[in-house]
Amino acid sequence: MRIESTLVSVDVLALRFDAAARAVVLGIAPRELEPFAGALALPGVLLGRGERLRDAALRAATGKLGLPEVASTGQLVTFDEPSRDPRGPTLSVALWATVDPAAPADGPVWVPLDAVPPLAFDHNRIVSDCRPLIQDRLWRDAAFTSGLLGREFTTAQALDVTEALTGDRPYPANLGRTMERVPGLHRTTQHAAAQAKGGRPPSVWRWED
Repeated sequence: MRIESTLVSVDVLALRFDAAARAVVLGIAPRELEPFAGALALPGVLLGRGERLRDAALRAATGKLGLPEVASTGQLVTFDEPSRDPRGPTLSVALWATVDPAAPADGPVWVPLDAVPPLAFDHNRIVSDCRPLIQDRLWRDAAFTSGLLGREFTTAQALDVTEALTGDRPYPANLGRTMERVPGLHRTTQHAAAQAKGGRPPSVWRWED
């Protein structure tokens, strides 16, 4: 029996924290080529011969989204539906990539993770299936969490990120205890400016060098 070769694509969920919008946003871009030319899609590339997944993910994020760099990346899950790509059998290995919140936001289309528009291929399914996996990494995976929040952030921003990913806003004291157990993260003696007159200023947290 003749078995048709299967290509491997690497599709990236590029995430950044938009502090002003208090939301986690996803980077997408219009496709330049068929199939689905002009349609919005996750940044993706075909895996090159001998290429590592992480290198392909970086190539996709920088090339398709125009990002100068990403903070960190990691693998999520593989999608193997034979008809997912009209060009023929293609596996999709989904990876996450975090973008420093202080990095320039120009270039890619950034959409709230809770309001992703229709995307090409099966990319909406990729986003929805990977959402719980991404959510579970927050405060468990230091590389993911630090890449999303940046080197320094406030308790208020930590609450916003947690709510954006999980849909629930935790009690500050409970989240503080969780954060105190994260390796490499510590609460500083600094406080940010209070958001409202008379409000208690939020603590500032920082990752160790």
